[in-house]
Amino acid sequence: MPFLVKNILLIRFDFEMSIKTIFRLLVLFALISCQKDDDSASEVSTVLVQNIEIQGADITSGGTGQMTAKVIPDNATDKSVSWKVSDAAVADVSSTGLITAKKNGTITVTATANDKSAVIATKVINITGFSTTPVADYEVSTVAELNTALGKVKAGETIVLNGGTYAMTSKITISTSGTSDKIITLKAKDGAVRPKFDFSAMTESSSNQGIVLKANYWHFKGIDIYNAGDNGMQITGNNNIIEFMTFSECSDSGLQLDNGAANNTILNCDSYFNADSSLENADGFACKLNAGTGNKFIGCRAWQNLDDGWDGYLRGADNISTTYQNCWAVKNGYLKDGSKGAGDGNGFKTGGSDDKLLKHNAKYTNCIAAGNVADGFDHNSNRGEVTIYNCSAYDNGRNYSFSSTNPLAKLIIKNSNVLGAYGTTLADVVDSTNNSWQNGITVTADDFNSIDYAQLLGARKADGSLPDVTFFHLKSDSDMINKGVDVGLPFNGALPDLGAFEF
Repeated sequence: MPFLVKNILLIRFDFEMSIKTIFRLLVLFALISCQKDDDSASEVSTVLVQNIEIQGADITSGGTGQMTAKVIPDNATDKSVSWKVSDAAVADVSSTGLITAKKNGTITVTATANDKSAVIATKVINITGFSTTPVADYEVSTVAELNTALGKVKAGETIVLNGGTYAMTSKITISTSGTSDKIITLKAKDGAVRPKFDFSAMTESSSNQGIVLKANYWHFKGIDIYNAGDNGMQITGNNNIIEFMTFSECSDSGLQLDNGAANNTILNCDSYFNADSSLENADGFACKLNAGTGNKFIGCRAWQNLDDGWDGYLRGADNISTTYQNCWAVKNGYLKDGSKGAGDGNGFKTGGSDDKLLKHNAKYTNCIAAGNVADGFDHNSNRGEVTIYNCSAYDNGRNYSFSSTNPLAKLIIKNSNVLGAYGTTLADVVDSTNNSWQNGITVTADDFNSIDYAQLLGARKADGSLPDVTFFHLKSDSDMINKGVDVGLPFNGALPDLGAFEF
């Protein structure tokens, strides 16, 4: 091929190749440009959430409440949200925003956008309407269920007893303690028939108590303890409350505090018809032997117990103090059938000891001793200090009996009254003023609306408080009105009246 022709052909070939290359590049550029346009179009078509408003109301009926999320803008591509609550113990929330309340309280509800914006909104919801009555942790109807609950119960929990008789075959020993801010409660169910713990299957024995409370910070309420082989209840723990209970026909003291028991409160309880075969030990209530200090009896009654209504005899403890407020001791020393038993038969035995040296300090306010076989208020070699304010005594073997034999270290008695002989009020130191046997006051049955102390054994009120009575309430013309001295107790008129009841 001639040189010129050959070169022309090569140039033509290169030109054609360049045209093809350029064309291919143009096509490639066009494809890339289209792809970018598609991506831009996609980004423009996605609308993100900018704001959320939670709509819904407080829950006032303790049920459920629907929350909804108003999403802005309206044309947001993804309007879905995720829900949560701040406290699952107060309420739960579903995936659709339904709040299910569990108890009264306040929660914060959160709605979070599910798209890339992750916008968050919150709303505070108040929940009310749930009953504030404590719910029982255990509700029992049988002895087996009770024993199971007692084995599991922890500080702050409550065991509720359904009504009926619980036939017990062995004593109940309680060792698990509560705390000062988390008391353990064992009580009758509100509105139910009173539960009765019947220990009749027990034989009489010093080891056959009904309930032994070794623990601290318990509250017993509304239970009848019957026919235990020894004490109906023995307390050796501290800071317990025993309320609106009865202890009857047991083979030793109905309720006894000993072995260091301290700072317990016995409130609105009754103990009666307790009798033992030894004819010596069965008192209504006994804070005795090696008991601790600071125990209180408030609004309690003891009647027709074989030995004493209350016994404070010491053996192994000394210089302890016990208080008695608005307590009534009636016909102790008489048995259930009305016959006279072989026990001591005192109303309130303040103390005493084997060696005649131990001190049981006692304070009595607004207490009554009536119809007891022996002494209404008894000394019994107690060497401590006894204070008696605004108390009444009637128809006891001796009404007030504090003798010079192994005398009290100190006796304070003020604003008290008696119908009949007052007895003896002696001690190493005596502070006795403004009593019905002093200051020329004469007391007769006409001073009182009633002297029938059977009234004192009437049914208690629904809350467990003492019945209303007219016994030993003063008539308007009694010269015992305004004849007392202010000892720190509430009174009507210019000065306190004498005796357990203000006119």
